[in-house]
Amino acid sequence: MANFDTEREGQIEFYKTFLPLIDPNLTLDDILADDNDGVLNGNLLEFKLRVNDLNAVLFQCVKYLSSLRIKGKPVPANIIIVDLNGEQAYLYKSADYLDDIEKVYSGGASKSNAGFVGRAYDEKYAYGQDQLAVTCLIKRLKETEFTRIHIDENCIVGWATAFYKAVPNARKEDFIGDDTGKHKTIGEIRNPSVFAEYIYPYKGTSNVKFQYLMDKLNDTLQKKNLGAFYTPEAYAEKSHELLRMAIERVPAGNDYVIIDRCAGTGNLEKGLTDEELSHCILSTVEYYEYKVMQEILGSKVRHIIPPIESNDTFNAGLVRGADALSEEYVNNPVIKQYIDDPNCTIILFENPPYAETTSVEHQRKGAGKKSSTWKNSFVVGEMKKHVKGTASNDLGNAFIWSAFEHYLRQPTDSYIVFSPVKYWKAQHLIDREFLGGFAFNRRHFHTNIDACVSVILWSEETSDITEFDLDGYDIGADGKLVSFGKLPVKRMYSRLSDAYYDKGSEASDTFDGVCLEFDGTECLSKTKKIYAKKTYSDDMVGYLVAMTAGFDNPDLNTKLLRAEAYNGHGFCLRKQTYLEKLTMFCTGRYITYNREWTERARIMKSGDGADRFNADVASGKLDQWLGKGLLFTCVEMQNHMRTFTGSDGRFYRNELCMDTTNGPTVASEDLKKLICSPAEQRILDQWKTLMDAVRQTDEYDPRLTYGVYQIFAEIDTSYKDDEGNTVWNNVEVHSALQTLKALVKEYYNAEIVPTLFEYEFLK
Repeated sequence: MANFDTEREGQIEFYKTFLPLIDPNLTLDDILADDNDGVLNGNLLEFKLRVNDLNAVLFQCVKYLSSLRIKGKPVPANIIIVDLNGEQAYLYKSADYLDDIEKVYSGGASKSNAGFVGRAYDEKYAYGQDQLAVTCLIKRLKETEFTRIHIDENCIVGWATAFYKAVPNARKEDFIGDDTGKHKTIGEIRNPSVFAEYIYPYKGTSNVKFQYLMDKLNDTLQKKNLGAFYTPEAYAEKSHELLRMAIERVPAGNDYVIIDRCAGTGNLEKGLTDEELSHCILSTVEYYEYKVMQEILGSKVRHIIPPIESNDTFNAGLVRGADALSEEYVNNPVIKQYIDDPNCTIILFENPPYAETTSVEHQRKGAGKKSSTWKNSFVVGEMKKHVKGTASNDLGNAFIWSAFEHYLRQPTDSYIVFSPVKYWKAQHLIDREFLGGFAFNRRHFHTNIDACVSVILWSEETSDITEFDLDGYDIGADGKLVSFGKLPVKRMYSRLSDAYYDKGSEASDTFDGVCLEFDGTECLSKTKKIYAKKTYSDDMVGYLVAMTAGFDNPDLNTKLLRAEAYNGHGFCLRKQTYLEKLTMFCTGRYITYNREWTERARIMKSGDGADRFNADVASGKLDQWLGKGLLFTCVEMQNHMRTFTGSDGRFYRNELCMDTTNGPTVASEDLKKLICSPAEQRILDQWKTLMDAVRQTDEYDPRLTYGVYQIFAEIDTSYKDDEGNTVWNNVEVHSALQTLKALVKEYYNAEIVPTLFEYEFLK
């Protein structure tokens, strides 16, 4: 009899003895690849120091084989259970347990196995005492037979992935078959060739789940590794530091669970230890992700919601019962048992969807009303009873709010969440204690946007903190993290529109003017809904829009026009106050000239310094700086003011420019008060160079008063030559504009930005 202290010790000794006799080229790494005790040729091996319950161990083996099937790996024909210290091995045929193998199991394979009823073993080998038994065991271990399995929606993704690896140029129809096209294809699953030894021919009718899963596999994976689409691996691994901080907060003697309600394919959990995974409860509402997650993590985590698929689980591409915003999910008994247990600590660990449904980006992707169906959910309905304002427009906020409302309840509970930080900074969705966090570059989350995404560890305890630091990390070309140091995040309390908009009207105002498109031309559309009052006044020099606290779609949310924008959202600029109001225009251009990922979504526009700013404007302290802001406005491309004659018969002259061909403008008169620095003189000189070039063009209209945007739109024109190259009609104008743009950027960051931060226009 042997006397091993650990299974690992006995396992290694067993393989050391038998592997050279089976295949001397095999290594332990070759046979220990799937979180079981080893697959050797057509044999699954399971080792125990002492076998006390053969049926329980057999059931553990069945679960291992179920996992292999789901992953698209051959199911060994033999199950061999090894009693290490008894030096005995028991042989079972996996085909006898095919019905059980073709079920889906969640949780660790070694747990909850008592009560399984199996058949008697087929053979027993007393390999420690009987030479004949040794030779019989070696013969079995050399066998390379497998038990064929049936293809269904639980395993089709795994087998499709295996098929693509085996046949790199294969198409979807080569695997699943296609009888709808011009060329009929039977497909591998109906007439197995590559996998003839491993799978039975699929006899069913066309399967909507198959089609759906295969479309997903082909459209999004393109034969790449599963689960590589959401949280970048380097960022996921870094966030594990916060998760482990949360685990350290678990009181001694407490159980704990790690809940991820939007786990996708489980990419955020990749890299967790088996012990950590054994505490995880995962779900995703997308059916394809659900199947992949079951394949990858089903045997390692504590629970997947729902744990197994029922007849009605598939719901038009979604998973019934897995919608985290539904009342059914909030009251899910599997999760509720832990929430109701005072001796269990709750940790939420999530990267929820966080696109704002009112954003242009989201609307383009979401196809209108379909993208906002979540707004009718139970959680959002509950949130709206407590949360007012724009916070309800963000899907991510529904997850964040409900985390604290429905799941966290003790001081040692924790929430680690990936999200743009505005939920805390601008929307004041939570007031919890900050325990640590990182800032990551959103570009690596499969977007084309350089922006700041936070991942923060919050406790359930309340806090009135107004500022914290995030450790910033980008991902380098080698896939490793690059530190950007400490990035401060400050809470903001008021928006530009609340603090600075001039929302009143003057007695001289009439409402018979025109309204404009965003490019400064008159809106003559018969189909657009007009919200503008069409205000006209002799003291009105323009119309300013300064929307939103963030810098998403900055060109849409900051506009400067000669008359009202057709959709409103702004206010009239008056000769008496326009100078100070232009500060909002200057603020809105920050991200255009500061495109580093650390800035967008961390830096926001605020009115928090309004009292100090207004006082210093009134005292004259800021006179020179306001002149700098005016100079910047006159030469900035987003100033879409044009000179034109409106349909109302009025001549609308651009007064916020420096073209004095037809007499001084409001801006040119006020700029006389600016004491010019060398940088400012260079801009004025370049403006003169530009206008000299403009006057030499055929397109120049001497009746107009030009700003830079009208020059760009009407004179700096181009065409494509026969080879597709851009040819500028007026090279001198184009060159002068490009030089001016470079000077404007340098000037803005040196002379405008510091004061914007000082008075908290930028925060």
